This record gives sequence, structure tokens and C-alpha cells, in this order.
Amino acid sequence: METTTLVLKPGREKPVLNRHPWVFSGAIARVSGSPTPGDVVEVVDVDGRSLAHAYYNPHSQIRARILTWDEHTPIDDAFWRQQIQRAINGRQQLNLEPVTNAYRLIHAEADGLPGFIVDKYGDYLVMQCLTLGIDRRKEALAAILADLLHPRGILERSDADVRQKEGLPQQTGLLWGSAPPDEVQILENGHRFGVNLHEGHKTGFYLDQRDNRALLGQPHFVSGKEILNVFAYTGGFAIYAAAHDAGPIINLDTSVPALTQAERNIELNGYSRPDDVYLLGDAFQVLRDYRDNGRQFDIIILDPPKFAHSQRDVQRATRGYKDLNWLALRLLPPGGILATFSCSGLISADLFQKVVFGAAVDAHREVQILHTLSQGPDHPILLTFPESAYLKGLLCRVW
Repeated sequence: METTTLVLKPGREKPVLNRHPWVFSGAIARVSGSPTPGDVVEVVDVDGRSLAHAYYNPHSQIRARILTWDEHTPIDDAFWRQQIQRAINGRQQLNLEPVTNAYRLIHAEADGLPGFIVDKYGDYLVMQCLTLGIDRRKEALAAILADLLHPRGILERSDADVRQKEGLPQQTGLLWGSAPPDEVQILENGHRFGVNLHEGHKTGFYLDQRDNRALLGQPHFVSGKEILNVFAYTGGFAIYAAAHDAGPIINLDTSVPALTQAERNIELNGYSRPDDVYLLGDAFQVLRDYRDNGRQFDIIILDPPKFAHSQRDVQRATRGYKDLNWLALRLLPPGGILATFSCSGLISADLFQKVVFGAAVDAHREVQILHTLSQGPDHPILLTFPESAYLKGLLCRVW
């Protein structure tokens, strides 16, 4: 059988040697052989020295995604099973189950499985197959997960925009077992949340914010405080604040179903919150209206969706983040708390902090960073793949 190789241009092997898992089109001198999109290929330097094995997609700017740097490791069923088991073992080491029954099992490149995401919601698993190489193997991967974990069902939610860059349509549907109901209830730090696995954001819930919800929801921050929860989605931060007797909470979002579920989640936890508001509206416009009317809040939470989907979006995204934070800083009294986030992987933590710095200068406010925030440990960050550190945040006191 003919071996298919990707031959790198001279001097372009350093990222591979440094174990970055992406090989871009511009780094490739030529392709030897005739690989079918999704096939596993060998990556070699200009002298023919083997560097890695990867799956290949000629339709993507990321031509190859590396699976192993060991030339003696075959990419067979045993390989996929071993990688999945390794990720599962890593989650068991975190001892998450006493805290929550919903968490990330496989975090793509950070778990050595590029383009493959698996989240656990109680008895159900949700898979995202974001690349062609994974999409071709999804039934086999679902079968391995079923054998190792015995879930009630495995749902595919491959409806992320990034699939377009791989030449793939968005796709959802049941891959194995029984379909989850329209609402699956999960537990997180003693709180109950209803989750729509079929249509909710990402795979249904923002699992990556678990530790940040717990931090901000502590009584010394929220008790008796009036809170503006911007991009509230289904009320994750609000539930934690309500549990410790927060004052009125305004949950602001552009989605009626999300706000409806946020209100239901309050009910699921048995809280009576007659003064809370579920406000449908555009965050930028609502914050401007509050500014113009002299409105203030003790705590403001900014957890917007991804603003930068590609490198060409970065400048526009930073303007959006700065405007959003500038508006929020105008609405906080001295001593107020701002929790601000970016989930754009292309916006580094350093750049995000500089954006908030710029907003603070323009708003003429002194801002102290109390905590730097990131994704939970079930979303591990691979040291050689900084892109895996996508969620960053700052918990600040404003004067």
C-alpha cells in the first residue's frame, strides 16, 4: 500500500517539532500519494524524516491535524480507544461527580483528539465532530464511547460554524441509544439546571463556566446586591447568586427560549424571586439606555458569545469587547464588581486584559483585578496548543 506523506517546506517543521497539532496549507511543499480527504497521512520534513501522523483535509486551511508524534504508533481502532480512555481517566482523576453530573469528557486537541468534543449530561453524551477526519469516524467513536461508558444515548451536535471551514454541513441527530428528552436536568454544586441538548448553545450548557459561577456566587460578593447578568443565557450565574440571597437580578439576553429556561431554572431550585427581571434585548443598546438614564448596579456580569471567529475578526472583536466593558464600567458605583469574559480563542488573555484596561482608561475608572478566570479543569489547556485556552475572564472591583 502506498504511503501518503505531507512534505513540509524547508524551515516549516518547528511547530510540529514543538508539538503544535495543526499543519497549515502554507507549510506544505507537496503531497506524495493520493490521500482521500480524512485519511491518515505521515508528516515529514524536507529530508524525508518522519515527524508525525495526522488526518488530512485538502479543503481546509488547516491541512492536517496531528494525532501522534510517534512514528511507530498505528492509527487504528486500538489507538482511538486508548485516546478516549485516557481522556475519561483524566476526568475521573478530577473527582467531578460529587460536584456535578455534567462535564466535558473530551476536549479535542487538548486531549489528543483534534476536532472531537464530548460532553456528559447525566446519562447522556453529546458529541461534536468539528473536522472531516473525525466526521468520517464518528460512528466508530460513538461505539467506543458506548462500550466504555454505557450511556443511555449519544447525541450528535455537529452544528458549529467551524464545520464550514472543513467543507462540512451542519449535522445533528442520534448516534447511539435513546434520544434525550427535550429537557435534561443536571446537578452542579447543589443547583439544578434544565438543559436542552437538542437546541441549546454549544452542546446545551456552558459547562466551562462552572468554577467561575461558584466563585462569583459566593455570599460575600452577591448577598443583597443588585445584579445585571448580561448575555444571561439560561441563568447560570443568576442561580448561584439567588442561592445566596442576591438582590434583584436582571437577566438580559436576545433569546426568548433562553430567558424562559432561566426563569424555569429559578423555579427548579425552589427560589421565590418576584423582583427578578428577564429582559429581551440587545446588550449594547440596553447598556447605553441604562447609561443615559443614570442606572447603576452593584454587580455586572458580561459573558458574551464568541466575537472573533477568524483572524480577520480580531480587530472588530476587540472594539466590541472594549465598548461593552466601557459601558459596564459606567454603570457601576465605587466598589462595584465587574465579571467580564471572552470565549474567543483568537483573543489571548493578555490582549483581553489590555482591552479592559483601555475601557477603564476611557471610562475614567480605577479597576482592580481580584481574580483572573479561565475554563474549568475538565476543559484542559494543552501547553503546546495555546488555542485551547479559549475562555478568559477578569473578576474586578471598580472605583
